Amino acid sequence: MTTQTKILFVDDEKHIQVRFQGAMKKNKTVVTKTASSGKEALEKLERFSADIVITDIRMPHMDGYALLRQIKKRYPQIFVVVISAYSSIENAVKAMKMGAYDYIPKPFDFDIVKLLIDKIAGHKRAIEPGIPHSEERRYKKHRFENIIGRDQKMFNIYETIAQVAPSKASVLITGESGTGKELVAEAIHFRSPRRNKPFIRVNCAAFSESLITSELFGHEKGAFTGAFKDKKGYFELADKGTIFLDEIGDIPMQTQISLLRVLDMGTFQRVGGNRTLKIDTRVICATNQDLSQVIREKLFRQDLFYRINVVAIHVPPLRDRKNDIQLLANYFLEKQRKVTGKPVARVSMGAFKVFTQYDWPGNVRELANAIERAVILCNGREIKPEHLPEVMKSYQKDKNLVLQLPSKSLHLAEKTLIRKVLLENNWNLKQAAKELEIARGTLYSKMSKYGIEKPD
Repeated sequence: MTTQTKILFVDDEKHIQVRFQGAMKKNKTVVTKTASSGKEALEKLERFSADIVITDIRMPHMDGYALLRQIKKRYPQIFVVVISAYSSIENAVKAMKMGAYDYIPKPFDFDIVKLLIDKIAGHKRAIEPGIPHSEERRYKKHRFENIIGRDQKMFNIYETIAQVAPSKASVLITGESGTGKELVAEAIHFRSPRRNKPFIRVNCAAFSESLITSELFGHEKGAFTGAFKDKKGYFELADKGTIFLDEIGDIPMQTQISLLRVLDMGTFQRVGGNRTLKIDTRVICATNQDLSQVIREKLFRQDLFYRINVVAIHVPPLRDRKNDIQLLANYFLEKQRKVTGKPVARVSMGAFKVFTQYDWPGNVRELANAIERAVILCNGREIKPEHLPEVMKSYQKDKNLVLQLPSKSLHLAEKTLIRKVLLENNWNLKQAAKELEIARGTLYSKMSKYGIEKPD
């Protein structure tokens, strides 16, 4: 049975709604409803679980930008497409920076509209198999297996995982420490035909050079001092399943030769043995190193690199997917609330402000640790900046002292500072005036003087 794509089309001109619905009726895989305003669209979304919202930008009362913000806040799983006249493409670009998936130019070319709908539908099919669709479970619609994220970079990773999982291809996952490379490897395994077979994790950096070959490929009794009986290695244990080799760049050269043989021929010998054993094990590797540099230093074989890098997946650092910080922070808070039993209900705006300014060298793992620490130290219902690690608070203070100015103009400095504080406080004038240590009326005057306006 073909899954239907549910579309909510929002435009204040009735004849455009009728024309759009008429065109969509020819497509049996699409269910379309319409709304005449942003407010009506939000009311309909409470009852209609749309996959895609297509909205005009220029509408009275609540324009397309405001509707986009509300949808991203309430329904992050919905793909939003904006409608823009050819003469105002900059509006569409602005909307895409706010999180819109794409835009459709006016007047409509319905062939383009249908192609875009098919693209989004294919995107959703790729990332959603196996995910329960309970509206009561907050994170199900923007998680992929155990990976949490709705940033476009993460959607691209989900699509790659879905495409590569059914194959036997080797995969190399790169990214900084703490970004979630192991979760990506798990998702590939559990989306593959090998899902009911072993998934063996190996941290290659945890073993000495003398031990790692034995750990990976096993050994025969008497192979070395202390080898009192035959032992299977991780590759044998992963037969018919998947082996995940984390920190692959730390494998010594001699072991790399044996690993290359497994990848090329599916055979190996245990340490101290002379029998050739055959296995069927999928290999997924991960590293936080630049392997091309390690190759130049003659510490990693180039031929092995080509064999493990059939499909490459790069997991972005958290600082490059800051749209996911609030989602991840709330997810970790919910987990810690269950573990500790403490009634900590939310993360304050002040704490989120620190989070969005911080650079997260430890990535998602550091965020999880920060939330765990904050819940332990919090005696109320809200995590505040004082509950966060000192390194984050001091980073914020240092960052607030810097204004990038093209000149030493006092007027420019004041205008830049006011705009910076307004942005940091999400245009909350009361809070911005408090931080600037001026009256709200003075802030209004200065905003008028410098022509500072809140974006639509």
